[in-house]
Amino acid sequence: MELRTVVATVESGEQDTVLKVLQIYNQEKSQCFTFDDEEREERKKMAQLLIKFLERELQPSCQVTCLESIRILSRDKYCLDPFTTKEGLKTLSRHAGIDYSEELVREVPDLDVILESLKCLCNIVFSSPRAQELTAEARLVVGLAKRIKLYNERSLPHEVKFFDLRLLFLLTALRVDIRQQLAQELRGISLMTDTLELTLGVKWMDPYEVATEEGLLPPLPRQETERAMEILKVLFNITFDSSKREVDEEDAALYRHLGALLRHCLMISADGEDRTEEFHSHTVNLLGNLPLKCLDVLLTPKVRPGSLEYMGVNMDAVSILLDFLERRLDRGHKLKESLTPVLNLLTESARVHRQTRKFLKAKVLPPLRDVRNRPEVGNLLRNKLVRLMTHIDTDVKHCAAEFLFVLCKESVSRFVKYTGYGNAAGLLAARGLMAGGREEGEYSEDEDTDTEEYKEAKPNINPVTGRVEEKLPNPMEGMTEEQKEYEAMKLVNMFDKLSREQVIQPMGITPSGNLAPMENAIRDMADERSSSDSDLGLD
Repeated sequence: MELRTVVATVESGEQDTVLKVLQIYNQEKSQCFTFDDEEREERKKMAQLLIKFLERELQPSCQVTCLESIRILSRDKYCLDPFTTKEGLKTLSRHAGIDYSEELVREVPDLDVILESLKCLCNIVFSSPRAQELTAEARLVVGLAKRIKLYNERSLPHEVKFFDLRLLFLLTALRVDIRQQLAQELRGISLMTDTLELTLGVKWMDPYEVATEEGLLPPLPRQETERAMEILKVLFNITFDSSKREVDEEDAALYRHLGALLRHCLMISADGEDRTEEFHSHTVNLLGNLPLKCLDVLLTPKVRPGSLEYMGVNMDAVSILLDFLERRLDRGHKLKESLTPVLNLLTESARVHRQTRKFLKAKVLPPLRDVRNRPEVGNLLRNKLVRLMTHIDTDVKHCAAEFLFVLCKESVSRFVKYTGYGNAAGLLAARGLMAGGREEGEYSEDEDTDTEEYKEAKPNINPVTGRVEEKLPNPMEGMTEEQKEYEAMKLVNMFDKLSREQVIQPMGITPSGNLAPMENAIRDMADERSSSDSDLGLD
């Protein structure tokens, strides 16, 4: 059907005729996501007419059809102007049942109208910064929060709940002020945690332990999984800075309650491997936002038959996180987005919980036996992580190195032992530890256990490559002292030329363990020696 015919019919305003024409238009354009530039002005005019038409007293079936047409038009980001006005957004939010007003507004009874309005708002908010600004001014988040609070009392279909949560996710992702309003004024963390608990249908055994039946937990049904993932995404937005600030006991109890639910999310599966992976990914992202002291809920559950126990602690959740990490490593896709959240979570957990660190070290860095191959060669988890330490992406290599460094109790010698000095150099240079030593940290003093194979091979291990190297013939064998001196000076001149042409810059290690240009490092060492001589009273 010609667009100008549709526009003319809507302009006439006769409800039954408009309904029939829009039904045909919607059927023809239901899968249309790209639009011709030639008809742009016609589409804008149609959008204006539809918003005005929607303000009339219409039958629910006509409202739904009109909203379906608006949803199709809202896919075109160049035709959003009629929808991104105060009046247009107020009309859509009123039909969605989330219009915030001090006055009493009539309830929108038809669920199909609510659903279509929510879909329209999602499209418009996603594509229009102006709409995002106006929804913040109109306080739509208040109306959404009020309806979400009533999920336990009102029977709403899955689709309405899902698009409620999707719209809330978009608003909190795109507007910092809405994020803060939901978190603080509307107590969003508590609200969304309760909504997650309701969606998962859990029962509690202890304050921070979800009750589970004997045997494997059934997969979470598809609809509940979809809603749970939207809730996790909203919670991620509003807890983004939680790990960086101190929380009081009341907030800590709330975060621990949420952490216990997230542990349960890790322990269950969804419908299918891909959906489970996505569900667990959102769970891991949110766990990384929790205050560090609240991560102890991962270890809280009692050891029961079938649990993985280590040092008397239930390690089921930590083991699942480690398996999740290895799957992401093997997949090798978008490493920064997929790996850094779980690596950071495991690193911080290991830093603050001794049992977690010792369990992870036993799994990731078991006592060395193979010293014939470089640390980055092989298919063990250690090998895969060491390979990441020289990855092209700075964030990825930093996260991998930091994780292994913490497992080594931030001891330089132990870190070099497991990774090789060449692989470790980046982190050590960044930390000012090139000369050795140890970072300050609360770690026990237990010694690393060496295998007999390692003890036997240790004198022959090249610390740079981290393996036993085959002895190579001495290239200076048979040379006279004059020839050796000639070759040495030749090498010095080559380095000097490269340095003067700024191809390379010779570096040295300062007394503080940092890398610095060679002349600076020599000067610092001379200054320190001079200072120590004067302290001893030497001339």
